[in-house]
Amino acid sequence: QVQLVESGGGFVQPGGSLGLSCAASGNIFNVFIMGWYRQVSGTERELVATISSGGTTEYADSVKGRFTISRNYAKKTVSLQMNSLKPEDTAVYLCNFRQRRNVLAKYTEYWGRGTQVTVAP
Repeated sequence: QVQLVESGGGFVQPGGSLGLSCAASGNIFNVFIMGWYRQVSGTERELVATISSGGTTEYADSVKGRFTISRNYAKKTVSLQMNSLKPEDTAVYLCNFRQRRNVLAKYTEYWGRGTQVTVAP
């Protein structure tokens, strides 16, 4: 089992910045992917950004150039720096952690409880 603890989020005006962090603990393998998804009530969860244990990143087109994801491999933490925030970035942001024991195994996935980000005048 893997536990995820999220921090950060809150309220900010358009154009402002916020940071999110997520720490993973428990039975963690050497190869994993951590990231952030977001969800607005009544809509599907969507990818924001992910980063692998090797440092490979992936971003949603809507956040490229504004959000930066980073990770601390030793501490098993992932952070998301969100700049130039827009009202449409308002959502619950959920930390995601995926790992597998080897390349032949399926990924096991875990989710954080989510943290609210609100962007409004």
